[in-house]
Amino acid sequence: MPGAAFTTASETTAFDRAFAAARAAAALGEVPVGAVVVRDGSVLAVAHNQPRLLRDPTAHAEILAIRAACAALGAERLVGCDLYVTLEPCPMCAGAISFARIRRLYYAASDPKGGGVEHGPRVFNQATCHHAPDVYGGFREQEAATLLRDFFAQRRP
Repeated sequence: MPGAAFTTASETTAFDRAFAAARAAAALGEVPVGAVVVRDGSVLAVAHNQPRLLRDPTAHAEILAIRAACAALGAERLVGCDLYVTLEPCPMCAGAISFARIRRLYYAASDPKGGGVEHGPRVFNQATCHHAPDVYGGFREQEAATLLRDFFAQRRP
């Protein structure tokens, strides 16, 4: 759904926070991806990629946001929660989203090379997937693509 439009102020605010987190990641030399977990219009967690900083290959924005939201709720599942992320989640993150029972996934840019939702293994379409969120893509896609393109252009002349 390229160029999708927001329907509520909370969706706009969630993506504003996700993009701010992505820019913070870029400032630290991390791939600029940000994620926000929301429930009932309230932000539970905001995170950005940190695999280099934490020396942890699983420290993707989505994983860190899910961990923080679970800690905030004192639960291992995020029933009734929505995840906003600036890039289509990879297969690892898609698996975590499924296990966390995220209700809806909203993402900005597609990731034909590393995505696991609409591209690659399409985790939520597999028979072994226990839970598939509602998925909406294409929100602020150009902004996310430009952020990523500019980040990599500075590192790969």
